[in-house]
Amino acid sequence: MIESMTPAAESGDLASAAGSGGMAPAAGSGEMQRLEEFKAEIAEMRLRDPATARDRQLLRVGVVLLLVGVVLTVVAYFMSHGTTDPLAQRDAIILALAGVAVSIAGGVLFLRYSLATFLRFWLARLIYEQQAQTDRIVGQPDAAPR
Repeated sequence: MIESMTPAAESGDLASAAGSGGMAPAAGSGEMQRLEEFKAEIAEMRLRDPATARDRQLLRVGVVLLLVGVVLTVVAYFMSHGTTDPLAQRDAIILALAGVAVSIAGGVLFLRYSLATFLRFWLARLIYEQQAQTDRIVGQPDAAPR
């Protein structure tokens, strides 16, 4: 049931993913026509490109924040164990809590943008497969369900 994603699908380009081997149509010119109709319908929707530079940039920012937060927490740990001064230890605790907060924020950004890319492709593929299945059930491979 699950096929490997094509490079176009991994990049998030729905129109080119629909036309690539990631959604392999069955043999026949009716299926190829359906595929072209599907790509045209996606183009008509005028959806913003899911592979925008801002989305990729925020994904990378999430990874960087996740790593910076972990490093900050480890540095604070060694700061607190490197001194017997309670004031310096409390400063290190605050720094460690800030590192945890930065890690959580980075993790949330990474999770949001990585899942969004995958789910966009998954939804487009699901819609295509449901339309093809409806066509097969009805017995009209040339008719587009609305």
